[in-house]
Amino acid sequence: MNPLTFAVIGGDMRQAKLASLLAADGHAVSVFALEQAQPERAMIADSLNAAGKGADCVVLPLPLLRDGTALHTPLSDMVLTLDAVFTALKPHQILCGGRIPEIAQKQAVERGLLLVDYFNREELVIANAVATAEGAIQVAMQSTSTILLGTRVLILGFGRIGKVLAHRLRALGVSVTVSGWSLEDLAWIQAYGYKGIRSDRLDGALGGYDILFNTIPHLMLNAERLRTIDRDTLCIDLSSQPGGIDFAAAADLGLKTIHALGLPGEAAPLTAAAIIRDTIYNILSEQGIPLC
Repeated sequence: MNPLTFAVIGGDMRQAKLASLLAADGHAVSVFALEQAQPERAMIADSLNAAGKGADCVVLPLPLLRDGTALHTPLSDMVLTLDAVFTALKPHQILCGGRIPEIAQKQAVERGLLLVDYFNREELVIANAVATAEGAIQVAMQSTSTILLGTRVLILGFGRIGKVLAHRLRALGVSVTVSGWSLEDLAWIQAYGYKGIRSDRLDGALGGYDILFNTIPHLMLNAERLRTIDRDTLCIDLSSQPGGIDFAAAADLGLKTIHALGLPGEAAPLTAAAIIRDTIYNILSEQGIPLC
């Protein structure tokens, strides 16, 4: 492994674990705005300038921002604006972050920085789907009083997470029904041996399940549809904010709902960190920075 210099600025336990993994690989690693985690083997910088100075790669959070301007720093009391972070770096430095808004990309270009979204990489998204699916199963097991064997589960959406989740649940002896948008989705759902329904024809098809997982980042379960769900059905939303469930309506109806966000970081931060590390190595290799 060719030793490089990394700066890890902000983020949650995924970035904290990532700093430790990079250091364990023999790289020089400085961290900033991660003081509540104190990653092993990494040097704690006393300023943004010190953290980013001479770094071959600057690793930023996933998601990049917690609002329109401030960096996502849940493990720090600091408030770091994106402008302050970019000002501390030098032109031509490589930055890697996740879920990067267009305005951030524009600011990076204006400052001569190369900002790459590692969450847009297919190798990360697929691996992340596995971690999300397994984390969702953990949430379901912790939130019910029965084992999963023999339960009836409906998964809304047959994307990456929906596919992996369906496969994992069937391996546990679960009766799995999956919704898909297209005829191709439904053909694959049937080919895999699952029951299938159309995602645009859910009215009247939501009853009779013990657990419902939503993976679709649109409002799928409005008040009208929620009224057709059995009162003892556990509804777990895996989609990003604002989610696919009308949570206020669900509360009024007495439905138990869980918005399970950021499961890879919550359930398996070390695995999530390893996924991010490998993806960043791929990005650096493509940018002509040798790692071995």
